Amino acid sequence: MGHRAVLAVAAALCVLSTTACTTPSDELGDGTRLDAVLDELVERADGPLGVVVTIDDGSTTRVHTAGRAASGSSDEPGAGHHMRIASLSKALTGATALSLVDSGDLSLDDTIGDWLPDLPDAWHPVTLRQLLGHTSGVPDFGASPEFGEAVGESLTAAPPPEEILAMAGTGTDFAPGERYEYSNSNPFVTALIIEAATGQQFADVLAERVLDPLEMDDTHLPARDDPELPDPTLRGYDVALDGSVEDVTEAVSFGGWAWASGGVVSTPEYLGRFVRGYLGGDLFGDVVARAQRRFVDPGDSSPPGPGDNSAGLALFRYRTRCGTVYGHTGSILGYTQFMAASADGTRSVTFSISTQASDDLVEELRKAQVLAVCEALR
Repeated sequence: MGHRAVLAVAAALCVLSTTACTTPSDELGDGTRLDAVLDELVERADGPLGVVVTIDDGSTTRVHTAGRAASGSSDEPGAGHHMRIASLSKALTGATALSLVDSGDLSLDDTIGDWLPDLPDAWHPVTLRQLLGHTSGVPDFGASPEFGEAVGESLTAAPPPEEILAMAGTGTDFAPGERYEYSNSNPFVTALIIEAATGQQFADVLAERVLDPLEMDDTHLPARDDPELPDPTLRGYDVALDGSVEDVTEAVSFGGWAWASGGVVSTPEYLGRFVRGYLGGDLFGDVVARAQRRFVDPGDSSPPGPGDNSAGLALFRYRTRCGTVYGHTGSILGYTQFMAASADGTRSVTFSISTQASDDLVEELRKAQVLAVCEALR
């Protein structure tokens, strides 16, 4: 058995362990172990066609890839490939709101009733803090049968966000602040509050407050009737258990149907830039950051991220065997995403795959994400 094969076997055994272990490649810090695990992911029957991982250790950025950017192509996926970032969009929406809190245009104690009196009366006491922390009790429109039927009838032409939000009903699932429960409705309401407070379209405020300051040129929120992605593209696929694949990259206009909750398009490179700026104080000051980092346990992101998860305001804490990072996960038709950074924003990791992961694949992803976090924090 050759040296590379020995490393691959060691990596496979090590990733199954819940405790820290070392291989020669650990000591070198060259990412060999991570590369072996990425290769295993794309070789799974339910695995993605492509994987892109970026790791920034504070001085250099490394890119690790496996598989292909598209079916039938020999091109490798890359850090500059466009993709749907799924629920990582929630962090960008949260960053926009927290920037407005920092500038005094909003308060975390502002309520839905203060800014959006036409929304259901039962929602009026809910605060911006509760929306950002998923403790609002506002039902998830995505869980309603009406939403699934509506998407099926009009994949590439979504209605206005107010109409989508109305599919959540008029009640609450629990009293505001009573507990944590992840809901796609929360960023929708947050974005509508942002529009009410600024008098601008959410996409414009997102650009003004987040994308432009961080120079995220290849990041945007598409129009609600625009399902296309720019080139170069990491194509997204629906992968069946028998290994058959269907290209779903542009099947749905997620800029409308997922909007502020999951509609943004970006690249791995710019996700790394965002999460470093988000944690590093580039978008709001220490007072707001301290409020953001009051975490609720348990508080899993969706899908769960690596290690133990806790929920803050548009931010999750991931405690792993190699240390703690802060960020977000996401899952949408064609893609599964993870981004995180150290507490000071100097180190980051992004992890993108080109399929919506099954429950079994999510568990393998979480193990692989720990390896990536270890590479970033070593």
